[in-house]
Amino acid sequence: MALGFTPVVQIYGANADLLNQRLISWEHIDAAGIESDQLTLTIDLEGLEGLPNLGGKIGLLVGYLEMAEMVDKGQFKVTRLTPTLFPFRLTLVATAAPFSKDDETGFKQRRIASHGPTTLGQLFSKLVSQHGFSSRVAADVAMIKIAHVDQSNETDMGFLTRLAKKYNLVAKPYGDAYVLARPGQIKSISGQKLQDVTLSVTHNNRPGDHAFISATLEEAAREQAKGCKTCFVDAVTGILHWVETGLAPFKTIRQKQPNEADAIAVGEGEVRKMLRQKFKVKITCPGDPRLAAEGLVLLDDTWPDFMRGRWSIDKVTASGNRENSYRCLIDASCLDPKAEAKD
Repeated sequence: MALGFTPVVQIYGANADLLNQRLISWEHIDAAGIESDQLTLTIDLEGLEGLPNLGGKIGLLVGYLEMAEMVDKGQFKVTRLTPTLFPFRLTLVATAAPFSKDDETGFKQRRIASHGPTTLGQLFSKLVSQHGFSSRVAADVAMIKIAHVDQSNETDMGFLTRLAKKYNLVAKPYGDAYVLARPGQIKSISGQKLQDVTLSVTHNNRPGDHAFISATLEEAAREQAKGCKTCFVDAVTGILHWVETGLAPFKTIRQKQPNEADAIAVGEGEVRKMLRQKFKVKITCPGDPRLAAEGLVLLDDTWPDFMRGRWSIDKVTASGNRENSYRCLIDASCLDPKAEAKD
């Protein structure tokens, strides 16, 4: 897809004409994991009589005039309006989370319950379907066995989030679907199409240039654990057993798991998490509507050799205004969990 030089943004949905006419600046946060995507608009109120009613759902289209079509970043529900006197403006915040203030199904109501024996996929589907969501669970996590688990004065949302965290998974709503998967799988399983995006550094990469790119690489300490020790108590003998996953040095999780399968699953999830977090890169670049959380960004041969390769995008903060046009801030993690730092 060829990009252009003339950025354009368009709001659709409730009060679209007013929002587009008076839009001063915008920011769209596209995040992986449990963080909800968010859209923030700054609106000019000069000349308006009274405060406009700007509730409801809105959507965001972003792109360049030179592109064949703009990219739809999804729909958001307006959750907060903040007017200011000087300058006379209104800040509108909308989130992609599909929860209503009234919470008709009691999704955020605390409850006590026991579950099991079951699988993680079956339990997840049972709970989210009670609240009107369609369940989408990654195949490699759906069959994780759960002998018994208690929901202790927790909301269904909080309980699912805790379960997902235990196995280093992500549970997140997307529209009418609720998705459970490993980091990096969420949006593909939700049905969103993600493109790999290649970034190149120009020969004259200087601040002020339209194509200017800056980046910071963070590497965790080399002595960081590469493996994990978990434990479980044999239900027959009462003996405590330890399970090692990955390579030494090991991180020790002392919380006892109900069985060996659970101990292995928790250990494997923790190792994946540690390896993904070993390398982090933060990139500021020209706006590109193809960039999306949980997509991939390829840093080509124009980059320093220690930064080249594919990175998994954790978060994209896109923003634009009348002065600074359209820019993106990318937070990304090491894609290959077996990658090692070059000496």
